[in-house]
Amino acid sequence: MAAAGAVSLCSARLESVRALSGQLREARRREVAEESVFRELLEILTSASRAIEQSCRDSCGLADVDTCLLLVAECFRCLRNACVQCARNQHLLRNLGLISASVHLIKLLHGMQVKEELLLPALRCSLQFLGNIAAGNGDSQNSLWKCAFPDLFLTCLTYSDRKVVAYCCMVLFTCLGPGKVGELLQPGNLAVALHVLRVYREQLESEWSLLIVTDHLLQCPELVKALYAKLSNQERVTLLELMLAKVSEKSSVGSEELEVLESHATFLAGCFQEQCGAVLRFAAAPQAQDQEALVTVRLLDVLCELTSSSGQLDRLQALPGLLEAAVDTLRLTHLAGKQAVNVFTATHAVTGQEEVSHPAVGFKSHLIRLIGNLCYKNKENQDKVYELDGIPLILDNCSIDDNNPFVNQWAVFAIRNLTEQNERNQELIAGLEEQGLAEGSALDSMGLEMDRREGRLILRSARKKPS
Repeated sequence: MAAAGAVSLCSARLESVRALSGQLREARRREVAEESVFRELLEILTSASRAIEQSCRDSCGLADVDTCLLLVAECFRCLRNACVQCARNQHLLRNLGLISASVHLIKLLHGMQVKEELLLPALRCSLQFLGNIAAGNGDSQNSLWKCAFPDLFLTCLTYSDRKVVAYCCMVLFTCLGPGKVGELLQPGNLAVALHVLRVYREQLESEWSLLIVTDHLLQCPELVKALYAKLSNQERVTLLELMLAKVSEKSSVGSEELEVLESHATFLAGCFQEQCGAVLRFAAAPQAQDQEALVTVRLLDVLCELTSSSGQLDRLQALPGLLEAAVDTLRLTHLAGKQAVNVFTATHAVTGQEEVSHPAVGFKSHLIRLIGNLCYKNKENQDKVYELDGIPLILDNCSIDDNNPFVNQWAVFAIRNLTEQNERNQELIAGLEEQGLAEGSALDSMGLEMDRREGRLILRSARKKPS
């Protein structure tokens, strides 16, 4: 009888609720809406919840389910419209208990065994309402978080409808803040962050998932570490590309964000050291299908950007093993390119589109860039490259190479940083020059020359040599 009564109520009120929904689109009507109007909407949603629960308990279908779901959707449209830029109604609806009632009903709707097209309007409008009631309202955000996290987000982030997923991301972004991001690290809750990243990867037009990752998840180093451990290599590539975009932003960095970036730098340097050898798989992968190797490429990209900023350079210069890993990887890729023709082989004429688009194109250039950055005004690292026999290696990679755009420029940069106020490194290069390093003069190809002044060797541009 309860279910039948609810259906009768649905049929009688549907048109009046539709009219109310239209009225609440106007700001002046929202501001003066009576509390009794919202109490009536709450009663309709509560009755619908009881009817759905009753039908589930009795293992029978809900009579006139179409009308019932249409009414639920229209109620949520009213509530959604009522909260648009209206703090008064946000507080009023929250105090009436509409947040908890809505979350409860959404869970019931998700469990209904009916055609998806019947459910979608109600699910979409309900999530839009939750986003609107929480927008710019801390009290509503906290109330919604207590009711919805993590179950509602886990349910809706994996839903088959893209709009439901997008609206769920909107609600999550609205509720998240520094005090809540840490809760994602608790057992079972990390899945919410994992699903958000997967939503972004599968639905690149999802702006809300992007904002969650860049504005919240990447601001928590411990969360990034936990996520990274759970991700597939393909998902790691996505995360690293988002980090690269974030690090590449030229906006000023505050002290708090600087601390976050430093933590990321330490973690990513460790990841690079652990798996830098994986890039060698590209030597035998013309189609560039190896995802672990691609992770290594992206790790190097991020490290290059991080070491280009004085904020993270000192920390990365002091890390044990990073410089050695970069020099060793340069040596191994250089050797791989000489032993067989592959993406690490120096070439002056790219012959195929596959080579142009290969993810390892530019990898050796970036290794030299990283080495140069790590040696900038750092005597200890300059000497370390000397001991690793890295200077001749860099000189041997300075010729024009279509597989490594700008390699000559990065080699010049690295040699300058290696020889600045370092006589031993300058003398080494002078000795190699006198021996006729490789084929002809490597320094000439770089536009550099060694000059002796008062018994000292000076590296300078060949263009500035006096006539």
